[in-house]
Amino acid sequence: MEIKSVGIVGAGQMGNGIAHVMALSGYDVRLNDISSDAIDAALALITRNLDRQVTREKISSADRDSALSRIQATPDLAQVAQSDLVIEAATEREDIKHQIFEALLPNLKPETILTSNTSSISITRLASRTDRPEKFMGFHFMNPVPVMQLVELIRGIATDAETYDACLAVVQKLGKTAASAEDFPAFIVNRILMPMINEAVYTLYEGVGNVESIDQSMKLGANHPMGPLELADFIGLDTCLAIMNVLHDGLADTKYRPCPLLTKYVEAGWLGRKTQRGFYDYRGEVPVPTR
Repeated sequence: MEIKSVGIVGAGQMGNGIAHVMALSGYDVRLNDISSDAIDAALALITRNLDRQVTREKISSADRDSALSRIQATPDLAQVAQSDLVIEAATEREDIKHQIFEALLPNLKPETILTSNTSSISITRLASRTDRPEKFMGFHFMNPVPVMQLVELIRGIATDAETYDACLAVVQKLGKTAASAEDFPAFIVNRILMPMINEAVYTLYEGVGNVESIDQSMKLGANHPMGPLELADFIGLDTCLAIMNVLHDGLADTKYRPCPLLTKYVEAGWLGRKTQRGFYDYRGEVPVPTR
């Protein structure tokens, strides 16, 4: 099946980036969110990011205008369901994802492929609650979507080869690289990345180093472009905690136990950049470590 239209549920950090790259690659995009403010913010951000690409001569102004014309914002899930490919990019909570798929099902075309941008939740389990587990996949973009080159494609136990091939063709048309992952908790990237971040939080929690020394050590000692605590703030500490809980629950291994300090930050509402405070305080001109 040739995919021409893409429906995206969730206009937040991931959803707006997915809409951006899909429209720029020639797909007709239907962007949905329960919040009209979120949709307005997403369209404004997409426009700014496209303008930046024009300024840097990555794309032409005609490319930008064409991409923007392909994005249709809609509060109506029924319209999104009429797309050839639907990508759920809502918050990393399984109950919310199930609600979204249940709302989509009555209006889906028989051939529509359903996917989730989940970073850790079982694709097989999500698919089992739909009417098309063979046409269901994990379609996990990295953040920020317009910049990062990798997309994880995750097959559930029932995903058929035709569905995988169709999604692979989309990734290739986007000019990105696909990594095929099996359906185990957190897949490949986050299975490796999140325990590293969690261990950095433990290093802070146990007083081995402060925020600055931990991040500086990994940037200068391991040549990481961002320190693990800085990266955690960028991802969102609530998302990091959610993925660690999925790993801990799904694999039943104590090495995946979330650090109590990570839990404490989330309980405080200090979720990183999106709330202006996490392991760094972003309310001033320069980020300041909070520990």
